[in-house]
Amino acid sequence: MNDAMKTKAAVLCQVNEPLRIEELHLPELKPGQVLVKIAYSGICRSQFNEISGLKGEDKYLPHTLGHEGSGVVEAVGAGVKKVKKGDRVVLTWIKSSGCDVMSARYERSDGSFVNSGAISTFLTKAVISENRLVKISDKMPLKEAALLGCAVPTGAGIVMNTLKVRSGDSIAVFGVGGIGLSALLAAKLKKINTVIAVDIVDSKLNFATELGATHIVNAKKQNALKEILQTTDMNGVDYAIECAGKKESMETALKSVRDNGGICIIAGNLPKEETISIDPFDLIKGKRIIGTWGGETNPDRDIALYADLFLADKLKLSKLITREYELEKINSAFNELSQEKTGRILIRNVVKEC
Repeated sequence: MNDAMKTKAAVLCQVNEPLRIEELHLPELKPGQVLVKIAYSGICRSQFNEISGLKGEDKYLPHTLGHEGSGVVEAVGAGVKKVKKGDRVVLTWIKSSGCDVMSARYERSDGSFVNSGAISTFLTKAVISENRLVKISDKMPLKEAALLGCAVPTGAGIVMNTLKVRSGDSIAVFGVGGIGLSALLAAKLKKINTVIAVDIVDSKLNFATELGATHIVNAKKQNALKEILQTTDMNGVDYAIECAGKKESMETALKSVRDNGGICIIAGNLPKEETISIDPFDLIKGKRIIGTWGGETNPDRDIALYADLFLADKLKLSKLITREYELEKINSAFNELSQEKTGRILIRNVVKEC
């Protein structure tokens, strides 16, 4: 096997076990697939839950992971029209235009296989479905571009697409990790007057003030609902965005929105089969609770927009990145994520900036 046909990958072999770094054989490209040399990948709680078995039975073991990143196209399969060799791209789990090819498989040296899906990014080279890629300008740094695959489209997308906020609105963001911080950046961009960050880690809350929060609440030390109501003259906020993936914060987020039109958005992930409780009278009072699918993002439209805003120095993506790890140290990265003391962690792979 020559080096051009190899990739290193972080493989989940069993839940509740560390990822294994393996050298795998790249498959031939199917029609609609693209081979990408990965530059950076973001990690988030969704993958942590998967590794920890919190999403329920995993029928696809062993398999690769990762759903946001950036890189450079190395080759394209038949029928691919969206990108070509040499293009710089964002990799995103959110479907866009192009062919939809649901799976890839990588071969081990012993002849066994490692499963993958339409997108995986914890590899040095990855086979990706065309509709999980968006071409970006050569001016867009690949490091910050990796955030445009999940964290920013989801967090900023909730503010700009799902809610279509206006400057006079008020927002509470529960959980200021990558998605919550992206929501804060978008709220600042939209000149929202009242932006309340809620978390249980003081360092994250202090960081949130740098990115646009006008008020902070430590839910471990303070009564979050009481603090939000006092900040809003007992009315509640127009919008609450739950990004922490915690039962308590989801329930509090709904209670924190105003009567007669307040909206609570659930973006966080609970472990499988864990549920939340709500008071039906909150719904009768006109409060709403809804979900979001990647911030209702249209990747072909929105990723280019966020890149342009970054290049115009209007969207401070660099501030979201708090740590970088090499692929071989990915388990250390997930250990840091589990401590809930960071913004967005990136896995750095092989592509170097020009």
